Amino acid sequence: MSTVTRANLVEHIYSRVGLSRHDSSMILESVLEKISGTLETGESVKLSGFGTFSVRQKGERIGRNPKTGVEVPILPRAVLVFRPSQILRDRMNGIVNEAHGVDDADD
Repeated sequence: MSTVTRANLVEHIYSRVGLSRHDSSMILESVLEKISGTLETGESVKLSGFGTFSVRQKGERIGRNPKTGVEVPILPRAVLVFRPSQILRDRMNGIVNEAHGVDDADD
Protein backbone atom coordinates (compact mmCIF):
# COMPACT_ATOMS: atom_id res chain seq x y z
CA MET A 1 0.00 0.00 0.00
CA SER A 2 1.37 3.41 -0.90
CA THR A 3 0.31 7.01 -0.35
CA VAL A 4 -1.04 8.95 -3.31
CA THR A 5 0.97 12.14 -3.74
CA ARG A 6 0.57 15.24 -5.87
CA ALA A 7 3.31 13.87 -8.13
CA ASN A 8 1.32 10.63 -8.57
CA LEU A 9 -1.80 12.58 -9.46
CA VAL A 10 0.07 14.79 -11.93
CA GLU A 11 1.56 11.70 -13.58
CA HIS A 12 -1.90 10.11 -13.78
CA ILE A 13 -3.37 13.23 -15.42
CA TYR A 14 -0.38 13.39 -17.79
CA SER A 15 -0.77 9.76 -18.88
CA ARG A 16 -4.57 9.87 -19.23
CA VAL A 17 -5.11 13.29 -20.83
CA GLY A 18 -1.93 13.69 -22.83
CA LEU A 19 -1.13 17.23 -21.70
CA SER A 20 2.40 18.18 -20.70
CA ARG A 21 3.47 17.44 -17.13
CA HIS A 22 3.55 21.19 -16.46
CA ASP A 23 -0.03 21.64 -17.72
CA SER A 24 -1.14 18.56 -15.78
CA SER A 25 0.41 20.03 -12.64
CA MET A 26 -1.32 23.38 -13.25
CA ILE A 27 -4.70 21.64 -13.61
CA LEU A 28 -4.23 19.70 -10.37
CA GLU A 29 -3.09 22.80 -8.46
CA SER A 30 -6.06 24.75 -9.80
CA VAL A 31 -8.52 22.08 -8.65
CA LEU A 32 -6.89 21.79 -5.20
CA GLU A 33 -6.86 25.58 -4.82
CA LYS A 34 -10.58 25.79 -5.68
CA ILE A 35 -11.40 23.06 -3.14
CA SER A 36 -9.24 24.70 -0.44
CA GLY A 37 -10.65 28.16 -1.10
CA THR A 38 -14.22 26.91 -0.94
CA LEU A 39 -13.58 25.12 2.38
CA GLU A 40 -11.87 28.22 3.80
CA THR A 41 -15.11 30.16 3.29
CA GLY A 42 -17.00 27.50 5.26
CA GLU A 43 -18.81 26.05 2.23
CA SER A 44 -18.98 22.33 1.47
CA VAL A 45 -17.38 20.63 -1.52
CA LYS A 46 -19.37 17.75 -3.01
CA LEU A 47 -17.68 15.48 -5.55
CA SER A 48 -20.40 13.28 -6.98
CA GLY A 49 -19.59 9.59 -6.64
CA PHE A 50 -16.70 10.36 -4.27
CA GLY A 51 -17.90 12.25 -1.21
CA THR A 52 -18.42 15.56 0.54
CA PHE A 53 -15.86 17.68 2.35
CA SER A 54 -17.31 20.10 4.89
CA VAL A 55 -16.17 22.33 7.72
CA ARG A 56 -17.66 21.79 11.15
CA GLN A 57 -17.30 24.17 14.07
CA LYS A 58 -16.39 22.59 17.40
CA GLY A 59 -17.22 24.49 20.54
CA GLU A 60 -15.03 25.15 23.54
CA ARG A 61 -14.74 22.29 25.97
CA ILE A 62 -12.67 21.10 28.88
CA GLY A 63 -10.01 18.50 28.19
CA ARG A 64 -7.59 16.68 30.44
CA ASN A 65 -3.83 16.33 30.13
CA PRO A 66 -3.35 12.53 30.02
CA LYS A 67 0.02 12.69 31.82
CA THR A 68 -0.89 15.01 34.67
CA GLY A 69 -4.67 14.78 34.80
CA VAL A 70 -4.90 18.60 34.88
CA GLU A 71 -7.99 20.04 33.21
CA VAL A 72 -7.30 22.46 30.36
CA PRO A 73 -9.68 24.44 28.15
CA ILE A 74 -9.77 23.42 24.49
CA LEU A 75 -10.59 26.46 22.37
CA PRO A 76 -13.30 26.48 19.71
CA ARG A 77 -12.03 25.55 16.26
CA ALA A 78 -13.02 24.48 12.78
CA VAL A 79 -12.42 20.88 11.69
CA LEU A 80 -12.52 19.35 8.23
CA VAL A 81 -14.93 16.44 7.82
CA PHE A 82 -15.11 14.00 4.90
CA ARG A 83 -18.19 11.91 4.28
CA PRO A 84 -17.70 9.31 1.52
CA SER A 85 -20.47 8.71 -0.98
CA GLN A 86 -22.33 5.41 -0.99
CA ILE A 87 -20.62 4.61 -4.31
CA LEU A 88 -17.17 5.02 -2.74
CA ARG A 89 -18.18 3.00 0.33
CA ASP A 90 -19.40 0.20 -1.92
CA ARG A 91 -16.17 0.24 -3.95
CA MET A 92 -14.09 0.08 -0.77
CA ASN A 93 -16.07 -3.00 0.26
CA GLY A 94 -15.70 -4.68 -3.13
CA ILE A 95 -19.32 -4.17 -4.12
CA VAL A 96 -19.82 -3.32 -7.79
CA ASN A 97 -23.13 -1.58 -8.22
CA GLU A 98 -24.40 -1.71 -11.80
CA ALA A 99 -26.91 1.07 -11.09
CA HIS A 100 -24.05 3.50 -10.39
CA GLY A 101 -22.09 2.50 -13.47
CA VAL A 102 -19.02 1.64 -11.43
CA ASP A 103 -16.43 -0.22 -13.48
CA ASP A 104 -13.13 -1.12 -11.84
CA ALA A 105 -11.56 -2.09 -15.18
CA ASP A 106 -10.46 1.52 -15.78
CA ASP A 107 -8.54 1.86 -12.50
